Amino acid sequence: MPLIRFDLLEGRSEAELAGILDAAHQAMLDAFGVPPRDRYQLVYEHKKSRVRIEDTGLGIPRTDDVMIVSVTTRPRPVEQKTAFYRLLTEALSEKCGIASSDVMINYVENTDADWSFGNGEAQFLTGKLGTPKVS
Repeated sequence: MPLIRFDLLEGRSEAELAGILDAAHQAMLDAFGVPPRDRYQLVYEHKKSRVRIEDTGLGIPRTDDVMIVSVTTRPRPVEQKTAFYRLLTEALSEKCGIASSDVMINYVENTDADWSFGNGEAQFLTGKLGTPKVS
């Protein structure tokens, strides 16, 4: 946990998608310090005519590599969030050739009661998963 959703234009190869997911996972490990098997990622591909990702007037150029990365997570310190922004865009640039200007990231925060990893249980509440300290 976190759950990471990628919304992007259709047409990437399986190898390109694997590279994006691997880059994001490593950035999450480095920024959030979660366990290596804490990996929950979903890819949604959209037709180009179904996507509009602009720049809020910031003058940020976009290409067909544009994506929105949505991170659903428990509350995290600003330092972890900003580290993830940087680490993710660096990794996507270095490993996948995706410009940082093509990566929009947003966070959706929730609480321990909002997660069940299976078996009809809320593992953070039952104590099966520890509660990491958040500064």
